[in-house]
Amino acid sequence: MDLDFTEDDIRRYSRHILLREVGGTGQAQLRAAKVLVVGAGGLGSPLILYLAAAGVGTIGIVDDDTVELSNLQRQVAHTTAGIGSSKVASAAAAAHAINPGTAIAAHPLRLGPDNVADIIAGYDIVCDGTDNFATRFLLADACALGRRTLVSAAVLRFEGQLSVFKPHMGGPCYRCLFPAPPPPGTVPSCSEAGVLGAVTGVMGTLQATETLKEILGIGESLSGRLLIWDALASSFRTIRLRPDPACALCGTHPTITDLSAHRHPAPAPACAV
Repeated sequence: MDLDFTEDDIRRYSRHILLREVGGTGQAQLRAAKVLVVGAGGLGSPLILYLAAAGVGTIGIVDDDTVELSNLQRQVAHTTAGIGSSKVASAAAAAHAINPGTAIAAHPLRLGPDNVADIIAGYDIVCDGTDNFATRFLLADACALGRRTLVSAAVLRFEGQLSVFKPHMGGPCYRCLFPAPPPPGTVPSCSEAGVLGAVTGVMGTLQATETLKEILGIGESLSGRLLIWDALASSFRTIRLRPDPACALCGTHPTITDLSAHRHPAPAPACAV
């Protein structure tokens, strides 16, 4: 592990280095890590900024959208001056403004069954901050098949949820929790039901925290647990998750062995953030 830090590095990361659980070795682990963030919106914005601030060496950003005025209530990586620009470019500029030493890999595209495996193969950890169920299930399937840890968060109105999925290490996968997308029309999108902007900030920051824990190998992983936050009640609770032996993706007799089903997906409702 390369521990060759400059004086500026030591000043920048001094509060990390003071932590017994991190130290210089942990900071070097962060510098060597490669994290893919899918979605540069309400969840992705604080996630990207905190990963960059923490000194994660390479951050990949996937998003094919442009900045709109309605995004700015919650997507804090973007500014009014950036309306109309690529979200990937906007988020990359914000991350570089915080930490020029972090390398940003821009992927201004929409994930699909023909490109997702190649993209995630270049990263250690994948973070899901996407805005629709079709992409969430595609990404979850690709991560399970590609043996990549998935840190997944979601928000709606005043609530958020978060978990880590590591079926390649014996934990449950996303489909153990949600076997299939919900029927169209049963779950409203954030554009229909609304979302308190700060809720996305809290969940994106929690997502960043879990990602840093996974890189450093510290604390108790959220793998096998679902964290649920109710902002109105100011309450957190966790639900235990177990691998489902009948799971179509990671069970004893899986029926999902590739991404071919995603080439002609059934319609799924949006869950925009």
